[in-house]
Amino acid sequence: MTKTSRFPGFYNETLAARRLLVGDATGTDPGDITSALEAGGLDAVTADKFVENVLGTYALPYGVALNVRVNGREHVVPMVIEEPSVVAAASNAAKMVRAGGGFIAEADAPIMIAQIELRDVKDAHAAARRIEEHSAEILKLADAAIAGLVSRGGGARGVEARVLADDIVVAHILVDCKDAMGANLVNGVAEAVADRVAAIAEARVGLRILSNLCDKRCVRVRCEVDAEALATGEMGGSEVIDGIVAASRFAELDPYRAATHNKGIMNGIDAVVIATGNDWRAVEAGAHAFAARTGRYMPLAVWRRAGDKLQGKIELPLALGTVGGTLRVHPAARVSLRILGVTDAQELAGIAAAVGLASNLAAVRALATDGIQRGHMGLHARSVALAAGATAEQVERVAAMIVEARDITLDGAKRALNAL
Repeated sequence: MTKTSRFPGFYNETLAARRLLVGDATGTDPGDITSALEAGGLDAVTADKFVENVLGTYALPYGVALNVRVNGREHVVPMVIEEPSVVAAASNAAKMVRAGGGFIAEADAPIMIAQIELRDVKDAHAAARRIEEHSAEILKLADAAIAGLVSRGGGARGVEARVLADDIVVAHILVDCKDAMGANLVNGVAEAVADRVAAIAEARVGLRILSNLCDKRCVRVRCEVDAEALATGEMGGSEVIDGIVAASRFAELDPYRAATHNKGIMNGIDAVVIATGNDWRAVEAGAHAFAARTGRYMPLAVWRRAGDKLQGKIELPLALGTVGGTLRVHPAARVSLRILGVTDAQELAGIAAAVGLASNLAAVRALATDGIQRGHMGLHARSVALAAGATAEQVERVAAMIVEARDITLDGAKRALNAL
């Protein structure tokens, strides 16, 4: 099959059929997909080597977002998330964007920041100048600490110094991490150069660690959607555009709304980050710090009208890796990258941000039209049916009954089961 992310009726296929379809379309052995995902992707013995005090593993649903086209390339996008409707909503929004040409993504070079805090500085501004004047020496020391990365084309790229207080300066060593997320590499650089930087600054070493506000490693994605693709049975496309633009303005004006706006974005991004074995806590920290960088918490994505089209764009720091870390030992993470077919970490960042923008589009469109609960609660009903004790064969019937009764509660599901 030609590589595609379009699978009409995919939801109605069996698990085995979905694995075959995705494997065929992405060039991934369906057997590898099954073996990596059948039991949650990680056995307890391996998990015992990951973290401490292990009792077992904790599985989450592993789905795929469909219809995702980024920079002209098709991607079936793995997503690991427990919240109903997120995968379906992202797939549906991606289909709308696809009709308008797909997502356009660009990513900065994978530069991470190693921070060295310098305390008891006598003349902070003079110390900062001396650090930058010794950049060549500091960069040489940094590269010596990460020789393997340098051999792969990465390495230290710059030195910056910032005055935080009369007696505190922080030095930043900028490191190109190539296709690694880079936390361990960057921490190693911070520790390797700290003493020399402190000597140059005539100061005492404080903390030495990376920053998760990796604002030199940002990704930007934009898209365009025709009005007709946004229309619902009750609202025309132009009216929907007005509603989405108004929802965007609300988030731009109010940090209380912006927080929920950004949570919807991170629904999509985090799910891709987890599926690919990356650090979603680091991504969350960087995203929200970036959203507050002006001193006011702002939305990561905004929407505007352009004639009879809706235009959206998103920007955020996104430090992801396609090598190292969890990827080396987690079978599901390795399978995720094969399904995605990504060539480097920057491409992965663009795809993750595109799914975040799709998730946001789905949310603001729902809010501007039917309200967020209609579609979400319909899918949530299946989880409620399971919790009430419905078997696999009964779930869809019970879910339909409680949705029709507008009683999507555990008691309502139990009553439906009794009626069956």
